[in-house]
Amino acid sequence: MGRSSTPGEGTRSRVRHDRQPGRDDGSHRNEDGEGRGANRGGGRRGRGDSGRRPAAPESGHRRGGPNRRSRRSATRGKHRILRWAASVLACLILATGAAGYFYYEHLNSQLRKGKRSAGNSAAKKTEPNAAGQTPLNILLIGSDSRNSAANLKLGGSKKSVGAKPLADVQMLLHVSADRKNASVVSIPRDTRVDIPACVDPESGEEAPATNAPINETLGRGGPGCTLDTWEKETGIYIDHWMMVDFAGVVSMADAIGGAWVCVKDDVYDVPKPRVPGGSGLRLKEGRTKIQGKQALQWLRTRHAFESDFGRAKAQHMYMNAVIRELKSQNAFTDTGRLMNLAETATESLQVSEEIGTVKKLFDLAMQLKNVPLDRLNMLTMPRVPDPLDPDNRVLPKPGAAEKLWSLLRDDRPLDKKGRDAEAEKRKKEQARQEAADAPDPAAADALDVTVVNGTGADGAPAAERRAATIAELLRTKGFTQAEAASEPGAVLTTQVTYPKSAGAQGKVDARSLTKALGLPDSAVKVSSEADSVTLTVGSDWRTGDAYPKALDDDTDPLEGTEAENASDESACMDVYWPYRTP
Repeated sequence: MGRSSTPGEGTRSRVRHDRQPGRDDGSHRNEDGEGRGANRGGGRRGRGDSGRRPAAPESGHRRGGPNRRSRRSATRGKHRILRWAASVLACLILATGAAGYFYYEHLNSQLRKGKRSAGNSAAKKTEPNAAGQTPLNILLIGSDSRNSAANLKLGGSKKSVGAKPLADVQMLLHVSADRKNASVVSIPRDTRVDIPACVDPESGEEAPATNAPINETLGRGGPGCTLDTWEKETGIYIDHWMMVDFAGVVSMADAIGGAWVCVKDDVYDVPKPRVPGGSGLRLKEGRTKIQGKQALQWLRTRHAFESDFGRAKAQHMYMNAVIRELKSQNAFTDTGRLMNLAETATESLQVSEEIGTVKKLFDLAMQLKNVPLDRLNMLTMPRVPDPLDPDNRVLPKPGAAEKLWSLLRDDRPLDKKGRDAEAEKRKKEQARQEAADAPDPAAADALDVTVVNGTGADGAPAAERRAATIAELLRTKGFTQAEAASEPGAVLTTQVTYPKSAGAQGKVDARSLTKALGLPDSAVKVSSEADSVTLTVGSDWRTGDAYPKALDDDTDPLEGTEAENASDESACMDVYWPYRTP
């Protein structure tokens, strides 16, 4: 039987305790003389012998009178309301928390993941800076896969269904250790490189090492094989990869809400008599905000922008515009925008497994949000025509490409503002050391120097007896304690390391070595593993006694790279004349 709303109804009468305030020897009665257990409609009587109440005193306030009872009733009512409100609030908190948890798990469950490497990741992670920070390197991959109805509808022919995908877009996002500058570098898809042996993580199929266009890496071992090839080519440790296909590009473009692009003429990228294919991009001269399928057409346009290099430049313009758009929308701090982008991103992206949760992707985004637009540059690798197929293939430009990779490996800025700031910092450091009476370098003939042959880092056989040759060269320059190590190393760029425990003395000793050999100051590195000053001869110095200076520190690393700065809103694409429309 349900409980009545009347207090005490249908319950046992309470037992009186001696000297309990507010009670007499009889039952505590209500206004009608009934005991607390009585029913107003004529139910049980209280503990008194009759239902008649005793006469009230002629004067004085009656014990248990209406005023006191009304106050108790009001108090009980307030307590009931507070209990009800607390219960509702608790339910809301639990429901909201549960909904948030299930939504978070929903996002995680639809995020596709894969192994970071296909078995040949060999680059060494950069040493932390003085503040304990390390740079962040992420490989961005665009797949041309048509192996889904959505992707086939957006581009390509039915003949391509079932074919192994190609990594037609490859960009390395490098964010400096202090998170104050960033660079995005594209490698053209037809660049011929050495591809290491890779194991396909899904099929277990092994692909042997080969020399081929870099876009074939995706079909040889998935995104992990593309990452391994980049590390082999550049010597840069790459933390993660992210991959998107045609349908994902469209979804992400829609979620962002579009981005502004510009062409200098009306353009229509359609097949021509001797040039099949075309993205279908059609735009009027000037600025247009594009999204969805039109954004994909922009990113795929090659012929109307004259070449793959023009396409890469257009892709960089679009990415810069997207970043400006996100910053203008406060997308990094607007919860609603972040949730919308997170939903789309988890549906559209495939990522390396170590960043395979929404939280980790969010943390990555937060590391990028404070990079100033004028410190973000996007560029294409310096290259030359491939002598084996000059019309269709390219090779990294000797000297210039290696200079670019070495700057990224050393976490040095590419933009002029950053390089000027770096030069000023070096001057101040030098002045500070002079003012602080920095230690003098150890006498050359007293300095223990270990020379390591690291010339095999580029995949070619190591130069024979290279460590012994350079050790002998050092001895002729007064470093009589120089000795060749028996074990080889592997570095692309020649470097001199000194023990971290040696402090300022170790640094000046290492610099005395670079000065004697004509190496740049940037060759000096501190190492927590070294136990003496060590010269590792890299792949950039395979022969000769003089260190080759293909590019020095004063050379602009952005020259000839189609560089685009994210702060430049005036950027506009040239249109190749056959694709201009009247």
